[in-house]
Amino acid sequence: MKKLMECVPNFSEGRNEVIVEQIIDEVRKIEGITILDYSSDKDHNRTVLTMIGSPEQVREAAINSARKAAELIDMSKHEGAHPRMGATDVIPFTPVSNVTIAECVDVAKEVGAEIGSWGIPVYLYEDAATTPDRRNLADVRKGQYEGFFEKIKKEEWKPDFGPQEMNVKGGATAVGARVPLVAFNINLDTPDVEIASKIAKKIRHIGGGLRYVKAIGLKLEERNQTQVSMNLVNYEKSAVYQAFEMVKMEARRYGVNVVGSEVIGTVPMKSLLDVAEYYLQIENFSIDQILEKRLLDEQ
Repeated sequence: MKKLMECVPNFSEGRNEVIVEQIIDEVRKIEGITILDYSSDKDHNRTVLTMIGSPEQVREAAINSARKAAELIDMSKHEGAHPRMGATDVIPFTPVSNVTIAECVDVAKEVGAEIGSWGIPVYLYEDAATTPDRRNLADVRKGQYEGFFEKIKKEEWKPDFGPQEMNVKGGATAVGARVPLVAFNINLDTPDVEIASKIAKKIRHIGGGLRYVKAIGLKLEERNQTQVSMNLVNYEKSAVYQAFEMVKMEARRYGVNVVGSEVIGTVPMKSLLDVAEYYLQIENFSIDQILEKRLLDEQ
């Protein structure tokens, strides 16, 4: 079986299509890489790319796209709703087939070392983290771009690669290895971001909510709405439908409604099958009942 690794770099540009396409073009040039998805959000001012290939191909694609992002994006002028600290904000590597998490860690370190050599501070996170304090991306990114100019001077926040000085144009980058997650956002019919933030605080693990959910509240300026933006880091133990129902329940406390949701990037099929099974109350449902799954198995 072919070795396949997934990489989902997040770039701090979601408004200038020309810049986004130039970054994605660096990935398109690499033979053997498959771009599964890429999407830009103007409110977040962020683009999320999902690509898959061999460890060597993914490593090259991550480096080339990050180099182009550092060339084209000026973080000193960046504004957006989503937390960020660098032009290439985060680069996670995930095992897909015939690849171990340890191999993802190795690639993360290689990519981190290369980016660090450009004068951009790099922090390893999740399974690649060098200390427990850096495992959680939210802890690493706390303070964001603006706060990092002082944060990086502290000895406990010395980068794993690159200088102990913030790069004004490129910012800082987090590179890691992790299991697949579901990036799931829920939109609310209120412009009050404080309500979204209170709901996010209630449903995330650190606030006493679902064990494998990270969440923040964001403002969607173009829609005059707010959003509970989530990462489900273990969708089998904290399911998509559980997060959805909990947000709806908490929203009712403030007299607001859920008006939509979105999935960012790709998701494991089972995460959505669990949703269908829950809401349709399907009994004894099996993934083998999915037509496309059976067809793929026969190939």
